[in-house]
Amino acid sequence: MPRQFDGSRVRAVRRGKDLHQKELAEKVGVSAPTVARWESGQDFPKGEKLPAIAAALDQPLDLLFPYDGPPDLQLLRCDAGFSVAQAAAIIGTSRVPVSNAESGRRRLSDVYVQPLAQAYGVTEQELLDAQDCSFGLRPRASRDQQSSAPHTVGEKINYLLEYGYVGQEAPSDKEIARLVNEHAGVEAVTADDIAALRTGATTEASDLVRAGLAHALQVDAALLQDDAQLDPKAREFMEMLRFLTSIHRGQILGLAARGNSKGLSAEMMAHINGLVGELKYKLPEAHSGE
Repeated sequence: MPRQFDGSRVRAVRRGKDLHQKELAEKVGVSAPTVARWESGQDFPKGEKLPAIAAALDQPLDLLFPYDGPPDLQLLRCDAGFSVAQAAAIIGTSRVPVSNAESGRRRLSDVYVQPLAQAYGVTEQELLDAQDCSFGLRPRASRDQQSSAPHTVGEKINYLLEYGYVGQEAPSDKEIARLVNEHAGVEAVTADDIAALRTGATTEASDLVRAGLAHALQVDAALLQDDAQLDPKAREFMEMLRFLTSIHRGQILGLAARGNSKGLSAEMMAHINGLVGELKYKLPEAHSGE
């Protein structure tokens, strides 16, 4: 995912360092009017400029320009300070292989992995992991903690409660327990049991309870099975819920899609949801309470 850029924060840090816009511009290699547009929110720097800006302001890159989730190929390139053209020059090709890999269209040829990893200052495995992220694939186990995808039945309950009730009140633990018991025909759970699942105090739930939860939350029972990775249909459903909630909350202002008669894929939905997470930092209301 791209890093989050806040022009007003850059301005505050610059002023705190007693730097003029012209001085920052000279350090970064741009004009003073360009810095002014960045700070006013009229424009945004290219990702490969962010390391130079952070260095000029003597700030940690991750602190000044944070990002969510594991890095993809674009982030690795930008953090190394390279444009697409410069990265392509490293491997002696046109821009096409680099652009295709970053946009999830075609993977890098094996012969490009080692020189790019070396140029980006990462291991070959880290580059391949980043490429997986660019293609919308789930991060490997070593980075699972950075993934927001729900795994346990409790995490999935929380996800559905947060994103599955757009414009209406989500059911309480007591109401969920009632619906589960109604479906089961016996008193299978209590409100405290539901709360324990949601908080992670317990991760165990019988098939009877899971079926009842699916009835209560109006989803397919398969969605509430514990798994390391959601199957494609389940993942698409979860991403669609989050996407629709983002629209309802005003985090997505418009969307246009073309060239796909079957609708957006789960990978594309995940990518759009990630962009929504980035966009919220740029919306005026996101800073109104600060």
